Amino acid sequence: MSRVLSFSTDNEFAKQLEHLIHQSGYSNRSLFLRDASLHFAEAQRRGELVAMDDDVVLDGTIVIYYQHGVENKLMELRHSHEIEVISFHHNCLTDSHTCVDTMQVRGDAHSFRQAIDKLNNTQDIDKVNFIAAPMRDNGCC
Repeated sequence: MSRVLSFSTDNEFAKQLEHLIHQSGYSNRSLFLRDASLHFAEAQRRGELVAMDDDVVLDGTIVIYYQHGVENKLMELRHSHEIEVISFHHNCLTDSHTCVDTMQVRGDAHSFRQAIDKLNNTQDIDKVNFIAAPMRDNGCC
């Protein structure tokens, strides 16, 4: 079920908003505003991983780009119980000559920070990203 919401703004902001929507690849203003609102509310509520309290528990995805030779370090992380790895996927990116692993994970903010710091300081790991899952009061799972 849809519901129409509206708000007033000045012309300059309206132009900037249309430009942002276009630059972001959205073809639908309502979807852009919905996603932007959810993202902003999530950032306000929980903040960034570096600023979260140590005991905040969250789900998310770790994306690790690396060169061959560090697979054992990644296997150690998956089996360390520092964070719970729910699922794992590996792929070779032939055009960029790099490997990428994605891990769907659960754990506390402190454990995530430690694991990411360890990965970032491992030779031949090129890039590590953590994407926290949005927190919702209800939903599909």
